[in-house]
Amino acid sequence: MATSPWIVPDDLWERIEPLLPRKERRFRYPGRRPVPDRQVLCGVLYVLHTDSQWEHLPQELGFGSGMTCWRRLRDWNQAGLWQRLHEVLLAELNAAARLDWSRCVVDSSHVRALKGGFQTGPSPVDRGRAGSKYHVITDGHGTPLAIILTGGNRNEVTQLLPLLDAVPPVRGRIGHLRRKPDSLFADRGYGHDIYRDQVRARGIVPAIARRNTRHGTGLGVYRRVVARTFAWLHGFRRLRVRWERRADIHEAFLKLACCFITHRQLQSLC
Repeated sequence: MATSPWIVPDDLWERIEPLLPRKERRFRYPGRRPVPDRQVLCGVLYVLHTDSQWEHLPQELGFGSGMTCWRRLRDWNQAGLWQRLHEVLLAELNAAARLDWSRCVVDSSHVRALKGGFQTGPSPVDRGRAGSKYHVITDGHGTPLAIILTGGNRNEVTQLLPLLDAVPPVRGRIGHLRRKPDSLFADRGYGHDIYRDQVRARGIVPAIARRNTRHGTGLGVYRRVVARTFAWLHGFRRLRVRWERRADIHEAFLKLACCFITHRQLQSLC
């Protein structure tokens, strides 16, 4: 019997629980017993999957109030929980030799930001309406290695080097930590010689399509994995349209979604 997508699997919770920030226990005036973290996380996932408003969380499912889930998501993100969880999952994939370091792929995707807020801007592809961009770098299999949120008017090439810098050092194999691919694939939007030189200076071979040239170079065969990754991200309904005015809350959703995509890659090994 299929379970609801917002139910945290046991094996994933075993990885999350040791990473949760510890709270000091108050012996005087302890107040009400807090809602268990696992139930709150299920509430956050419910919003991520269904795009429900926080105040409309079904109380009968035991998630706690929408404000409780919102605050816990904020605090977990500030504590770096999702980044550390992502690194743990990447290390397990790397140990199983399921990360393709022979190449990485970068691209961006635009979403509307109907309420505006930080990290938004007038979108050149949406008649100047407020929007944001997701900038993603994946390995050769499409596993997200890092993600960055910017305004919708930000040129994607400006995030090429920050994306490379955002790839964490990945454990899991004997020897040095791995954080640099052998080659980098990108479309014409990244086709500036100055950036090719900077990528090459990092010891990475740039395979970036040339601007003002005909299509049919064959690079799309390797770049299509990042398009599939964006399809996975947009499968989470909360990420199709940005409703959060606060950038940190939306980034928390993005990083949480990347963790779940990486976890699915691990489950495919079983």
